Amino acid sequence: MRYHLLACDYDETLATGGRVAEDTVHALERLSRAGVKLVLVTGRELDDLFRVFPHPRLFSLIVAENGAVLYDPHQRTHETLAPPPPAELAGRLREEGVTPLGVGHVIVATREPYDVNVLAAVRELGLELQVIYNKGAVMVLPSGVNKATGLAAAAGRLGLSMRSAVGVGDAENDHAFLAAVECGVAVANALPTLKERCDLTLSRERGDGVVELAGMMLSGKLDAIPVPRRHVLLGHRDGREVRLPPYGVGLLVSGPSGSGKSTVTAALLERLLDGGYQCVVIDPEGDYAEHPGLTVLGDPDRVPGVEQVLELLEQPDMSLAVNLIGMPLRDRPGYFAELLPRLAALRARVGHPHWLVVDEAHHLMPAELREGPLSQAGDIGSIALITVHPEAVSPAARALVTAVVAVGADLTEPLAAFARAQNLDPPLIQPASSGDIALWELDERAARRFDLKLAQVERTRHRRKYAAGTMSKDKSFYFTGPEERLNLRARNLHTFVELARGVDDDTWLHHLRRGDYSRWIRESLGDDELADEVARVEGRDADAPDRTRERIARLVAERYTLPAEPTDYDPDHR
Repeated sequence: MRYHLLACDYDETLATGGRVAEDTVHALERLSRAGVKLVLVTGRELDDLFRVFPHPRLFSLIVAENGAVLYDPHQRTHETLAPPPPAELAGRLREEGVTPLGVGHVIVATREPYDVNVLAAVRELGLELQVIYNKGAVMVLPSGVNKATGLAAAAGRLGLSMRSAVGVGDAENDHAFLAAVECGVAVANALPTLKERCDLTLSRERGDGVVELAGMMLSGKLDAIPVPRRHVLLGHRDGREVRLPPYGVGLLVSGPSGSGKSTVTAALLERLLDGGYQCVVIDPEGDYAEHPGLTVLGDPDRVPGVEQVLELLEQPDMSLAVNLIGMPLRDRPGYFAELLPRLAALRARVGHPHWLVVDEAHHLMPAELREGPLSQAGDIGSIALITVHPEAVSPAARALVTAVVAVGADLTEPLAAFARAQNLDPPLIQPASSGDIALWELDERAARRFDLKLAQVERTRHRRKYAAGTMSKDKSFYFTGPEERLNLRARNLHTFVELARGVDDDTWLHHLRRGDYSRWIRESLGDDELADEVARVEGRDADAPDRTRERIARLVAERYTLPAEPTDYDPDHR
């Protein structure tokens, strides 16, 4: 289920003439039994609401007074979310014969045409208050208080995300909270201006419309309805935006080392986080330690526990990078196999996380794993698999993929590699004047080139991993020597410098003269600037082993922070 919170306006949405029909109550009860949290969002004062509505305990929380009061019907406690206006406002309006005049915990309310009196009193008393209209009703509240702010407080109290919420309403004062939820819905009797701005208009009016909406939520029909204003921007093609929906996406990002997969992922993450979506990045090699918006768990000396990850993710505004750099390569698939179903269970219970990003997916979900805990991407919200080798990813993981982003100079290869693995025809690649990235949505015959909209803040790429982490075997450097008598693996830059100082001169010069050092740095680390510097050393001092060793070591140290002490060497990584 995509939505785990339903926020309902009361008058002329749930209720007709102030009363709620039994069919509407029963529909809400069914939603509640399915695990959906219900929040009533009304402009009424609480006492006024209780006089006409006998089922307040149907709702987990009630937002009253147009966002100013939060009421718990089970504990029978309330909390004011804003200070009340000074008493002289209501006193002056009474003196002027304004009627009706309601004075709640925070709200002061009347009806037109007394808005003239209200506006004059607010101005002349010098008060920082706002006047909100609702089908003839006139409500006075502190600035910035509305149904959206009240609902956000309710969602926070329930531990739910507004990105997992749907709201339904009918009138002017519903605009704010319907814009704030993931999907805003209007009943058929709603004002035309509200219908224009909502994501969905129901075919039925008032309580019958809410019954209709409840049926759509229970059947899963609402999950499949696009909400274009929430789609995530990837970039542009020929002046048009290229976007992905935020839910139900299985995205594969593939291309050779150094081709730009990290740049695509950083841009996607930035947009998701800015949009309020909770993201979990499984980071096997410490690449995301400095990504803004992510709280990092784990470091080279400590592996985060599964329970610690889940506990933090209970907070919907907490996004995580689960750093596995301190875990041996052989143990990482098992750790992820334990974590993934627990994340899916959390998602099923509370509606978040919204996106799971799996870097180096071919290591964490290798081809040998034939089955997985997810039947579709929606089981985890959405998932992004980042890999050099799509064919080396588990078939169960590849089955989740709904779209492929290919990066690099040759876009045909990553697309063809995935197509071969899935027994699909490779897509055509639409021509474009620019763009070295292509998006293939699997229900389309062609892949679209586009220009990526870069992240505002570029992270420092791979530095912690390359300095002291454990690079995969295919990215490591191997000192073999001229006759291949050796097979010494440098699993990171620190190990590379240490081994360089210990190998014999013939071995060092053999690789130096072939340009192996600069080639490794360029192709495996993706650091063209350092590779160019090292290549100059290789071409200039091909007969000076000691001088070139120290020069290359110094270049590495200037660009990367190496540990003061040698890191522990794990023989299982040899």
